[in-house]
Amino acid sequence: MERKSAAGSIRNKERSKKKFLDAVGKILKTKGYAGLKVNDIATVAGVDKKMIYTYFGGMNGLIDEYIRSQDYWSNVTTDKMVPDFESGGRLFTEAMLLEQYDYVFKNKELQKLLLWRLSEPRKALNNMTNAQEENGESLFKFIIEPHFREKTQDFRAISAIIISGLYYLNMYSALNGSVFCGIDLSTEEGREKIKKAVSFLVDQTYENL
Repeated sequence: MERKSAAGSIRNKERSKKKFLDAVGKILKTKGYAGLKVNDIATVAGVDKKMIYTYFGGMNGLIDEYIRSQDYWSNVTTDKMVPDFESGGRLFTEAMLLEQYDYVFKNKELQKLLLWRLSEPRKALNNMTNAQEENGESLFKFIIEPHFREKTQDFRAISAIIISGLYYLNMYSALNGSVFCGIDLSTEEGREKIKKAVSFLVDQTYENL
């Protein structure tokens, strides 16, 4: 009986935590980050607000966990695709960039988080940046650096431009209109042109850097 009770308690905890995390996402989509208040989150989740402190240690802990669950680069692992070490991660790099482009496009909550990160300093958002950098550093150190050696810093600079550009294009098309440089980013054809450009830039970097 005790075992069943403990298992049930764990399941209840996980369900309640998911309700809180889902509530954060719903509020972000409908009201933006300004609507993330303890009482509102608890109301949407249908769970006592005290449990935010019990499960997450408070609002910062809740937002931290939500951000980790949504951010693409914080969750990149080599589980899905084995890096091609012989080519310096060329195919892996291209696949990750293209996947990031699609992921951010589909994830409206992440778009809100990215805008939030640009608009105000907050510990949870800073933690997202640190997690992205730590994960990215592992990829650079073990895959990119052995290939590019002294040119690694140049590769980092190119990567920074591509990644930030893809973030911007997704947020721009979601908020201010879909046409950018004459390309309609709301269409499959337009997005495919951006993807081909990314592939071209990656190929040129590996061939000419």
